[in-house]
Amino acid sequence: MTLWATVLTASAAAFGLKYAGHVVPHHWLEGPRTRRVTGLLPVALLAALVAVQTFTSGHALGLDARAAGVGVAVVALLLRAPFLVVVVLAAATAGALRAVGLAA
Repeated sequence: MTLWATVLTASAAAFGLKYAGHVVPHHWLEGPRTRRVTGLLPVALLAALVAVQTFTSGHALGLDARAAGVGVAVVALLLRAPFLVVVVLAAATAGALRAVGLAA
């Protein structure tokens, strides 16, 4: 399959999924379980993205400065620090560890 055929196929699939979302009967989306799942789905996807970006490099798992930064961020969140402070602490931790050569 050529590159353009792949792009056009993916575009058609994306359009089809969007269209299907508009034609789903409204009563299918009104259940309490559906509301609960759709409310928590973005959180689960973001958590999965953070985990993959933190603990993998290419095809290998590993612990490095990113994992330490996430650990510091978790502790700061548990201590109810403001979000900006959490981000700065995590970045400073990862940067400091990389600067001293303790983590790649």
